[in-house]
Amino acid sequence: MKIKKSHIYNFIFVVFIVLLIVPQTRKSIQVTLHKVKTFFGPSIEDGNKEKLGEYNWVLLNENGKEFNFKSSENKVVLVNLWATWCPPCIAELPSMDKLYKDYGDKVTFLFISNEKLDRVSSFLKRKEFDIPSYKPLTAGPKKLSSRTIPATFIIGKDGKIHVNERGAANWNSNSVRELLDRLLAE
Repeated sequence: MKIKKSHIYNFIFVVFIVLLIVPQTRKSIQVTLHKVKTFFGPSIEDGNKEKLGEYNWVLLNENGKEFNFKSSENKVVLVNLWATWCPPCIAELPSMDKLYKDYGDKVTFLFISNEKLDRVSSFLKRKEFDIPSYKPLTAGPKKLSSRTIPATFIIGKDGKIHVNERGAANWNSNSVRELLDRLLAE
């Protein structure tokens, strides 16, 4: 008996759907699918950029020390809103980690999650990421808020938001590096 190609495709499709339903395999499949999107960098436009204006925001770092966002004024800042349970967030973390390793001493990186700090620290340690994590203690600037995660913002020394990206992206791309170099030179 010969098996038709359409039967094979149907079988593969059903297996894929079943794997998506099973909780133990769903997250890893979603992360893998989102990694496809991280082949592309975020959209960086040279058009009219919105000015942040408001720097009132108190964060708590993984060591339990308060960080006042006001100290980031007149600096280049990358803000990333994320969570450990979010597949697109997990998919983009390797590119964020590489970017942080190269620019961490020049750019202020703020990886912000509403989760408990020990959970986030444990996750980052297990995945071997060196990025600094924060938890918000007060409400952040409205222009840096998002209903979806991941959400990433790059702010220049002039306070203008140069990148406002929702969803996973390749943050270790040439376009991001060129933007950061340009913003640091200003």
